[in-house]
Amino acid sequence: MKFFRVPKDIVFGWGSLEYLKQIKGKKAFLVTDPTMVKAGVAERVENYLKEAGLAVQKFTEVEPDPSRETVEKGTKLMQSFEPDWIVALGGGSSMDAAKGMWVLYEYPDITWEKVFAATPVLRNKAKFIAITTTSGTGSEVTCAAVITNRSVRPNVKDVIASMEISADIAITDPELASTMPPKVTAATGVDALVHAIESYTSIAATVIDKAIALKAIQMVFSSLPKAYADGRNQVAREDMATASLMAGMAFTNSFLGIVHSLAHQLGSEFGVPHGAANSLMLPYVMKFNSIAVSELYAEIASALNIEFYDDREAVDKLIKAIFQLQEDVGQPHTIKEYGIDEKTFIGLLDNLAQNALNDACVFCNPRVPSLEDMKNLYLAAYYGKES
Repeated sequence: MKFFRVPKDIVFGWGSLEYLKQIKGKKAFLVTDPTMVKAGVAERVENYLKEAGLAVQKFTEVEPDPSRETVEKGTKLMQSFEPDWIVALGGGSSMDAAKGMWVLYEYPDITWEKVFAATPVLRNKAKFIAITTTSGTGSEVTCAAVITNRSVRPNVKDVIASMEISADIAITDPELASTMPPKVTAATGVDALVHAIESYTSIAATVIDKAIALKAIQMVFSSLPKAYADGRNQVAREDMATASLMAGMAFTNSFLGIVHSLAHQLGSEFGVPHGAANSLMLPYVMKFNSIAVSELYAEIASALNIEFYDDREAVDKLIKAIFQLQEDVGQPHTIKEYGIDEKTFIGLLDNLAQNALNDACVFCNPRVPSLEDMKNLYLAAYYGKES
């Protein structure tokens, strides 16, 4: 038996944010970050919800890679307000934080260990709306949330993975992402590419997942450089928003791989934005995984009109094409180039590798890694060569 599960309602396209005017309810708790407040987007969302007749309470303190403490702080405010809708606005961080708050709101006595082990049944108190303002995470349609534990060193990103935290309504309005600066456009765009590639090669991927993921890959390669070069290009912006949405739909069903396992640690410990961290690890992990799924990489290469005579050449040319895409959109090729101090990185290498090996995304990777493999992948990505 197989499943393909996504939110009941996915609203996308230019102007889709106005769908909020149709929401039926009493109270909405808006979870967002200071950037959305400064940009005036939070106010737009609040006004649309009020126009629909809902009272609104805002929590605007979500930071990149939200911590347990932030989730707990938001939950206290949520519990006093007692909303019947939780609305997340922003990138993956705001949606992750809101999903975590949702679980704690409905189960005030639950421990973090239980949250990550087995998410209980939700929607006893509230439903969830996810509104993305980036074109990369796909979090508006996923069943995952990443919460950072900052009480340990190195910091650790823990994953909530359950269909219970999937949104009831997902909104992807390209207009909201159209103001992203080129650097953010690039990092989030490569994030969508990683989601699609890891979904396509996951051991849990179905034909449906692969079909959606492959189209997303094609769209990213075609439209990301255009959106990066000219953020006013509405066609490229809409393509990237749709590609991100599709990649999210694919990976929430197929799950991911060790690009994410390794990238999570770069984010939690060194503050590397999630998309940028994924970008740094992608080519090196693909080379590692290629002995297990070279034929799948060949299918991707073929879909991108890359010419090759066998699977091995297809892998090499596909990785080369990814390096070229990174260069086109200003993404560094190595961790060292990103600016992480060598001595600090090497000093934390053992712990980083162990935490990556413990990450939930390992389980659907097409090649089973060892601890030594994880160390070598970090070293390859740090120096830009096989280690």
